[in-house]
Amino acid sequence: MNKRSLIIFLAVLSVAGAGGYAAWRTWDRAGDTPKYKLAKVESGLLTAAVSATGTLNPVVSVQVGSQVSGQIKEILVDFNSPVKSGQLIARLDPETYEHRVRQAQADVDAARAGQGVQQAEVSRSRANLSNAQRDYERKKTLVEKNFISPAERDTAQNNLDAARAALASADAQVKNGDAVVRQREAQLAAARVDLERTSIRAPVDGIVVKRSIEPGQTVAASLQAPELFVIAKNLTDMQVETSIDEADVGRVSVGQKTSFTVDAFPGRDFEGEVRQVRKAATVVSNVVTYTVVISAANPDLTLLPGMTANVRIVTAQKVKALKVPNAALRFRPAGSSDEKKPVVAVSPAPTSAAAASSGGGSGGGLAQQRERLVAELKLDSGQTAKVDTIFDSMRDKFKAARDLPEAEKGKAQERNRADVRERVSALLTPEQKKRYDEMAGEAQAARAGGGSGRVWIVGDDANPKAVSVRLGLNDGSMTEIVSGDIKEGSEVIVGQQTATGAKPSGIPGPRLF
Repeated sequence: MNKRSLIIFLAVLSVAGAGGYAAWRTWDRAGDTPKYKLAKVESGLLTAAVSATGTLNPVVSVQVGSQVSGQIKEILVDFNSPVKSGQLIARLDPETYEHRVRQAQADVDAARAGQGVQQAEVSRSRANLSNAQRDYERKKTLVEKNFISPAERDTAQNNLDAARAALASADAQVKNGDAVVRQREAQLAAARVDLERTSIRAPVDGIVVKRSIEPGQTVAASLQAPELFVIAKNLTDMQVETSIDEADVGRVSVGQKTSFTVDAFPGRDFEGEVRQVRKAATVVSNVVTYTVVISAANPDLTLLPGMTANVRIVTAQKVKALKVPNAALRFRPAGSSDEKKPVVAVSPAPTSAAAASSGGGSGGGLAQQRERLVAELKLDSGQTAKVDTIFDSMRDKFKAARDLPEAEKGKAQERNRADVRERVSALLTPEQKKRYDEMAGEAQAARAGGGSGRVWIVGDDANPKAVSVRLGLNDGSMTEIVSGDIKEGSEVIVGQQTATGAKPSGIPGPRLF
């Protein structure tokens, strides 16, 4: 190869290399172009609900006890036995109480006999009084005629006064005897009542759901009657007693439709409705809950007392609602100025400002929550360090809560949030705490519906474009769009990934606020 040919070959090789490099750079840049996950805006049924767990119980459940002590001599019913009101269901050994009745009867007889003696004494005292009266009248006449001395008349007067006193005493003894007789008769009646109480009878019609005694067992009744049986009045009419968090109880009202499932019958839904919202609060580990009673018809006796029910209370429903996935409301494009701004709550659990006040969140979301707390509350370096310590200490607890069953997850997360809220509040000044509470109120309003949010669509330039919307109902996975430049059939961004990174960025970790 001559020198000219070598130069031409090297030139061609250089041009080919430059073209190959340019093509590789173009392909590499194309590989880094974001690819978005899209979801369509739908219109359809949207149901907002509150979920909780509770226990099935009979509407009326009567504990049958014993007012007297003794040994169980006989048991006439067993578990699941139907009983009628007044039916004999058990008997204590009556021997001791029979002896008490006989003793009380003897006391009554003795009191009545004593009463007879006292009445005879009254008759004798009356006879003595009559004799003393005649003697006095006779001597009084003789004194007037000077047949006897006045001293004899005075003696007769004294005898008359003594006879009157004796009659009054006898009358008092008779009244005392009457009182003693009544007292003994009352003791006899009490002994007979105790004897009757050795026969345990059913107070209502129903079914025996619990039996706590065995023949030969000794029952000791002291300050409280011991439980012998539990009788369910009507197992065809059951109720679920469930605990609703204070954040959700405002959406629950009497008459709302509910459904629930039990583990014994997977795949089967049972219907009911809210019967009562009790005003007495229960506080456990700073978590406030209220008991809600839900009716549960049980005509075929399928449901049994004590079963755990997974309850879903329908709080609101729209037949034709414009809705988007919650992931679309959580999405923030990587590198956008809006990425670190707070988002409204789009799930039943507090995920917006309330969560900042209540704690919650893990992973990358915690950094955003920390930044907002520092910025909104203007924390100093010491407060910031303490907040970091609190978040670090709670991180594992929030991760553990995510792994719990759905029925327990909400309560565990609420306990964790309450813990964070209490610990963070203790670090704040009064002005900071006021703002902290406002952040919680804003998020609670958003969680209940009517909050604002932002979704992203792919613009004409293939870049994400933000659209502000007004939010309505939320069922945990979809949220209603009340207003905004979004129509049915539009596509919103729910996530993004690159060809090289395969790193979704549209679903951050749970947020504190």
